Amino acid sequence: MSQLSGEVKRYAANERWNHWFTAILFVLLAASGLAFFHPAFWSLTAVLGGGESSRYLHPILGVLMFVSFIIFAFQKMGDNLMKSHDWKWMGQIGDVLANRDDRLPEVGKYNAGQKLAYWAMLASMLALMVSGLIIWRQFFSHMFTIEAIRTAALVHAISGVVLILTIIVHVYAAIWVKGTIGAMTKGTVSRAWAKHHHPLWYRSLDK
Repeated sequence: MSQLSGEVKRYAANERWNHWFTAILFVLLAASGLAFFHPAFWSLTAVLGGGESSRYLHPILGVLMFVSFIIFAFQKMGDNLMKSHDWKWMGQIGDVLANRDDRLPEVGKYNAGQKLAYWAMLASMLALMVSGLIIWRQFFSHMFTIEAIRTAALVHAISGVVLILTIIVHVYAAIWVKGTIGAMTKGTVSRAWAKHHHPLWYRSLDK
């Protein structure tokens, strides 16, 4: 049997459930958030049952998404710290886009692109949570000045756009690198995939 045959675990069951729960909440929140952002998207409130229910459910689902993401983020924070080989990887982005993997430095469990996406998502989630609480009319907005509410609304909109764009890149990259989506559905990847795409992580599995 080949040394690279078989599968290795990449994500535990609880991590996968958390990921997909967060992803579903993101879709619902992105759709309803875009509806609030511009009248052209108002029909998207249908995902939460219409305008009135969307205004009620959007902030509640936002809190749920923040909590579920933060749990996942804390679990993965150590794996997403930038290291010297990550900056070198970023400096060779041309080789990355051209699929010249043989020229790239070896990476750990996540490459630099995945790590930057992680930090962009974490920053935008934090900004969305804080600004969302400030503009949550039912409970908190009466505690702040109109200037603070306007600033929070702007921060909320910008952070939402950043998060949506980051998720689009995240999904595209997952589709681009065959086997990535399978890792988050079944929890494992082939040894050959692990050694090819994340060699430092692969070698650490045997330690």
